[in-house]
Amino acid sequence: MENNEKPVVMTIDDDPIILNSVLSTLKQDYSVRPFKSGETALKFLENNTADLVLLDYNMPGMSGFDVLKMLQADSRMREIPVIFLTGSVNGDDEIRALELGAMDYLLKPFKPKSLIMRVRLQLELYRYRNRLESLVAEKTQQLRQINRKLEMRDRITLDLLARVSDLRDHDTGTHILRTTEYARVIVDNLVENPTEGYALSEIQGWDIVEAVKLHDIGKIAMPDKVLLKSGRLTDEEFEIIKTHPAHGAEMLRDAVKKLEDDSLLRVALDIVYCHHERWDGAGYPRGMKGADIPLSARIAAISDVFDALTSVRPYKKAFPCEKALAVLYEESGTHFDPNLIAIVKKNEKKFIAIAERT
Repeated sequence: MENNEKPVVMTIDDDPIILNSVLSTLKQDYSVRPFKSGETALKFLENNTADLVLLDYNMPGMSGFDVLKMLQADSRMREIPVIFLTGSVNGDDEIRALELGAMDYLLKPFKPKSLIMRVRLQLELYRYRNRLESLVAEKTQQLRQINRKLEMRDRITLDLLARVSDLRDHDTGTHILRTTEYARVIVDNLVENPTEGYALSEIQGWDIVEAVKLHDIGKIAMPDKVLLKSGRLTDEEFEIIKTHPAHGAEMLRDAVKKLEDDSLLRVALDIVYCHHERWDGAGYPRGMKGADIPLSARIAAISDVFDALTSVRPYKKAFPCEKALAVLYEESGTHFDPNLIAIVKKNEKKFIAIAERT
């Protein structure tokens, strides 16, 4: 609309009689802009717009088809409805015009009432389409905002659940923070340097980092007298502790069944159940070996053990980072995936910085 008043109708025709006829027919309700050539009309559209175009087919220089192609090629102008005005009775021309994007086709000489009705109809459809697109965009934005809120709520819930499980076993609740950051270092390296068997997309990497937070959720089911014991565990007590991966997995299985397409929950289930498996098959609860252990769980195992070694426990002092790293390297190929340990070696400074910062 021009100045929020009459709709702007461009008419492009080399015949001045047709231009005058269109002007006299439409001027009462529309702001008519007549042009004798496609070149001058397109020049006008560089800095202006129109609500509808009436376009002649057969013109010297640029034909109506040429002009229509130019309009369709421009993202700003391709939505303007075009009605072809032509004296040709060739049905193929009509089909070609519609295929190229014209909205309607009117033979000359036209009846004034017919032109008025065609223009009115196309402008109403144009306004309706724009309104519909505006409503869709508005609803899409609302849905995005709702999804962001739901994602934030889910993330807060996940963090709270992880923190609750962590506080059952650690005084400060910072174990999950450090473990998550160690896992992030390994994951970022795998995303940036994909190799066979270790390639991760950014989404897969994000799922692993977030899911690592829940690795010890099964400890919620452990009895206090065992979990909080100040000294070393007896063999019988250790067997009880070894059940926490199975307890945690059982907690998550129902959620996974209800949300089968939730990749984060599936990854969390793998980590919770398998983060105490060992590369050599001597781990628990299933005795899995090598690459049969989910990659996410192999990453979590390294992160969990490194933090355990560098943290104070009732039965031990914290290891210096260098000593803890030496333990990881010594157990490469037995406890840990050697390919992942190689990544730790390349990122020693990052591991040490995380341990000293949190």
